[in-house]
Amino acid sequence: MKLHYTKALFFLMFLTFFSCENKKQKQESKPYKAGVILSFDDAYVDEWYEADQALKKYGWKATFNVCRIDSIGKPQIKKLLQLQKEGHEIAGHGYHHYNAVKFVNQNGIDAYMQQEVDPMIVSMKRLGFNVTTFAYPYGERSDALDKALSDDFKIIRGRAFGGEAPEKQDSFFSNSKIVFAFDIDNSHIHFSIPYVLELLDYAQKHNKILLLCGHKPVKNVTENYQTKIETLEFICKYMKLNNLKFYKTSDLDDLLPEE
Repeated sequence: MKLHYTKALFFLMFLTFFSCENKKQKQESKPYKAGVILSFDDAYVDEWYEADQALKKYGWKATFNVCRIDSIGKPQIKKLLQLQKEGHEIAGHGYHHYNAVKFVNQNGIDAYMQQEVDPMIVSMKRLGFNVTTFAYPYGERSDALDKALSDDFKIIRGRAFGGEAPEKQDSFFSNSKIVFAFDIDNSHIHFSIPYVLELLDYAQKHNKILLLCGHKPVKNVTENYQTKIETLEFICKYMKLNNLKFYKTSDLDDLLPEE
């Protein structure tokens, strides 16, 4: 009897160990190819559409994070739908474009969800946009906000504000649904083509996915929150020459470790 009990106990321990090992294996990151996510914030739809015409030759794909959806005109909605049809991602960026952290400090998270997130989701769905990711206006976030948004969005994007060495940059995908993008607007204090080249080289050499964000693509910069088309051309050319993949923010959900 004692022998049977010992065998049964050993068998249960083996099953437990095997189960734990399986869980560990499931949490390992999935293999992916080095690449870049190009994303654009706010509602510069006409400029986004023009940029798409200029960059189609590279087979590019981008994520357009849209705010104030109900203030966008019908011609622009039509352009957004066309961009979505071509394989680009239309994502959320807030109904009013509130600074999430400041708003929550004054009004609470429930009010933020009711005023900034819920109506955005309803309106974008009504207009035909399948929104699964969200980019914080101004890039400011908190753990509490991340948790509140997690039920509605598969990937949540903040901003990487610094100009650290590439190996210390937060703007690379790290197997988390919370991601950060480096700003390539000309007005960003840490932006420069040589620095972007460093980030691209690091992504290529270390098989990383680099996240970049901008606002209004233009030929000539005249004010803040503008990204030169020349910068986007440089990035796309580098990607084609070095066999980097164009990702959308929503693509990252398929790369997350299984829980």
